[in-house]
Amino acid sequence: MHIHILGICGTFMGGLAALAREAGHRVTGCDANVYPPMSDQLRALGIDLIEGFDAGQLALKPDLFVVGNVVSRGNALMEAILDAGLPYTSGPQWLAEHVLQGRHVLAVAGTHGKTTTTSMLAWILEHAGLQPGFLVGGVPQNFGVSARLGVGRPFVIEADEYDTAFFDKRSKFVHYRPRTAVLNNLEFDHADIFDRIEDIERQFHHLVRTVPASGRLVVNAREATLQRVLEQGCWSEVVRFGPPREETGALRARGEPHAFDVLRGSLKIGRVEWALLGEHNQLNALAAIAAAEHVGVDPEIAARALGSFENVRRRLELRGEAGGVKVYDDFAHHPTAIRTTVNGLRRKVGLARILAVFEPRSNTMKLGTMKAQLPWSLEEADLSFCHGGGLGWDAREALAPMGAQASVHDSIDALVTAVVRAARPGDHVLCMSNGGFGGVHARLLVALQKPAGPNS
Repeated sequence: MHIHILGICGTFMGGLAALAREAGHRVTGCDANVYPPMSDQLRALGIDLIEGFDAGQLALKPDLFVVGNVVSRGNALMEAILDAGLPYTSGPQWLAEHVLQGRHVLAVAGTHGKTTTTSMLAWILEHAGLQPGFLVGGVPQNFGVSARLGVGRPFVIEADEYDTAFFDKRSKFVHYRPRTAVLNNLEFDHADIFDRIEDIERQFHHLVRTVPASGRLVVNAREATLQRVLEQGCWSEVVRFGPPREETGALRARGEPHAFDVLRGSLKIGRVEWALLGEHNQLNALAAIAAAEHVGVDPEIAARALGSFENVRRRLELRGEAGGVKVYDDFAHHPTAIRTTVNGLRRKVGLARILAVFEPRSNTMKLGTMKAQLPWSLEEADLSFCHGGGLGWDAREALAPMGAQASVHDSIDALVTAVVRAARPGDHVLCMSNGGFGGVHARLLVALQKPAGPNS
């Protein structure tokens, strides 16, 4: 079968393309924006990419068009598909019918930590010899690819609550029919799709409804939002993780985030020693251990496997050092994720200066829904630099409470100039965006190598 994927460079659709290619299908695709790491991965797989959505792509004559949720009515190629009456489907629907059918699906849902927890879970199952398939919204460094079919029965998938397609407004994850579902956390996000948090809770409950009675829900015990989801009805075993105090049957951690015991009640069942930072990763680990147990992996083995977990690209990834300044890349874009990421780096670097460089690029941030939370999210950074171009709200006004600690720049060139002027040896520059950010990381490293001019 020849499938042509619209929106192929998104993390989900790119992973789907890799799975389809591995399954023996001919795969082509198009997108408006092509940037690494996904574009590199697709080209390495021999998948032809077309820039843009022109109607001339009908001449490829694929058997099926697979449509990503980036595509809306008015898109030239989509309008041509509709006019010609050609077959099309959504990415999640194609995945459910051609990959997930007959597999033991382990789905990881949550506002934050989906990619990291999915990667942890896939690595645990791999370490245990289960040879899982997986689809992750990033590139786990243990595997080097974001997706593979696997030969074992388990399939681990990052389960996004974002909408499926312009013709299917259900959340993506309702298509996956998991037997094991992780509910990691739940905050308001995707303001372009949801009006209020109750709307997101309802979608999470649609996911809960699809888990069989013999299935398992792995639920963050600290989240009142998730408790409200379960109160709407629950038909499966529930294993809670991360309660603030001992709780029968629940998994919790004892010790520092980089070295901790895993407890069930008061009983030690494993120990994790690794290089990851932050309490959020400790919670992610507990969730992955509890989910892996449902497919037969002993928690002690799972905890040991995490000792060799190498995290995901673009998660506090050190991109290089120039002029004595380290430059990091991170996918953080929601205020809570920004705060968590800055805190993680702060724990690593101690009193050294952190220069936070970010762009409010997600649809939620572009709408300005969470602009008031930005000063809170950046509290632990010494200086903050915002790329404010293309926003429908005033970033300078939103960041005004930070005073001289924050500045806003309308172009990447101006942003790079400001950061380089402020940076000094020993600093840590943390770049945060859910996009390519105009190649800011490489541009900063080049600029930081140049000797300071007389007007610097």
